[in-house]
Amino acid sequence: MTLWGGRFSESPADSLFALSRSVQFDWRLAPYDIVSSVAHLEVLESSGLLPKADCAKIRSALTNLFSEVQSGKFLPLPEDEDVHSALERGLTEKIGVIGSAIRAGRSRNDQVTTDLKLYLIDNMLEISIAVLHLQEALLAKSLEYVDAIAPGFTHLQHAQPVSFGHELAKHAVSLERDLSRISDWMVRSSTSPLGSGALSGSSLPISPESTAKRLGFDSVAQNSIDAVSDRDYVAEALFIIAMIGLHLSRIGEEWSIWSTTEFGWAQLDDAYSTGSSIMPQKKNPDVAELARGKAGRFIGNLTALLTVLKGLPFAYNRDLQEDKEVLFDSVENLQLLLDPVAGMVATTKFNREKMRAAAPLGFTLATEIADYLVRKGVNFAQAHDAAGQCVQIAEARNCDLHDLSESELQSAHSQLAGDVIKLLTVEGAIAARTTSNGTAPKSVVLQIAKLRSNAALTKKWVETASQKFIRTMTL
Repeated sequence: MTLWGGRFSESPADSLFALSRSVQFDWRLAPYDIVSSVAHLEVLESSGLLPKADCAKIRSALTNLFSEVQSGKFLPLPEDEDVHSALERGLTEKIGVIGSAIRAGRSRNDQVTTDLKLYLIDNMLEISIAVLHLQEALLAKSLEYVDAIAPGFTHLQHAQPVSFGHELAKHAVSLERDLSRISDWMVRSSTSPLGSGALSGSSLPISPESTAKRLGFDSVAQNSIDAVSDRDYVAEALFIIAMIGLHLSRIGEEWSIWSTTEFGWAQLDDAYSTGSSIMPQKKNPDVAELARGKAGRFIGNLTALLTVLKGLPFAYNRDLQEDKEVLFDSVENLQLLLDPVAGMVATTKFNREKMRAAAPLGFTLATEIADYLVRKGVNFAQAHDAAGQCVQIAEARNCDLHDLSESELQSAHSQLAGDVIKLLTVEGAIAARTTSNGTAPKSVVLQIAKLRSNAALTKKWVETASQKFIRTMTL
């Protein structure tokens, strides 16, 4: 079924219909389309454009159709062009031509972007819940290993010793930014396009403000031409998903490295690993690797949409049909990925002894020598140079920094005394970094507490927004 054709003398070519048909993927919008139709029906009734008796029949049929869509009883047919035409077919099958009266005062142009916004709001809230779950798994693991010592890395080289809990907590911070982006996105996306018509609004006495309120939007789109052509909210959502994907990819990369034989830090749970069809000894970090792999998919979908949007003129163009498949793919793949990553994080066990043994390797305590000299009033550039000379001496002797004699230390700088040796321990180096964002365990514990407090506020916001959305989806 199509919703147009009066001025055409023949049906579209089969090849055109196949190209144009979108119901095979936009059927995901069916529940949201029915909800927006009910909101639109209410303004048609309140404005007197449709008789109350007709509206009652249409409302009853839409309610019934909603249940059938949810249960899978009603499905699109091969001859349906898109979700809108399929649902109108279902409506007219139930109550006859009266069902098509709901088309007054709206266009598929404002209808589809309204449906898409409702779909995205629903799914971005679900993504928020899953991100919060992963964040808590990371924070619980961070607290468990806050007293574990490990080398910190820059440039994939040993840099300075850190609390391993601090290392893990950094991922929770990046996820906090992702959650903040979703919250910001919700504010910008809470404008209703319904009532914009094809592009110029409507001459009928409908009330976009009423439908906006009924659908849970904060306001009405300011400009009807912009409203039907705007897909910023889709691009932003894809960007947020891509950023979450990048953060999951970083987690995946680290878990993959830590679980190697060379590192041997991480023992993955069997439930989140797979084996080899030929090598019986293998235990592969598939969740971590898929997290890395899907990041490319998310980035690709964002790039695809931005390319579609970059040169569209005026109001609605059919190019915008291309916004949905990339969006649905990113949303559904992220939802598929988040829970396994959280499970992998929550069940991984780390080898404290191996991490502790690796912490001082690569002269990671050299900065302690420089800081020691700074506390004695030495210019940091000179202190840095002296610490570097100590490393050079230790390398030549094939020993650690704490094995240097006082005379060797003083050959690097006269202010270096034997008492610097007691500072050259990984425990001391970590404990000394007590800045609010530092790696001292007491600082990390406070960081985790703050992250959990912020997460609790975010969870409350998500719950409130979800309840509002559930009310919106009530017919």
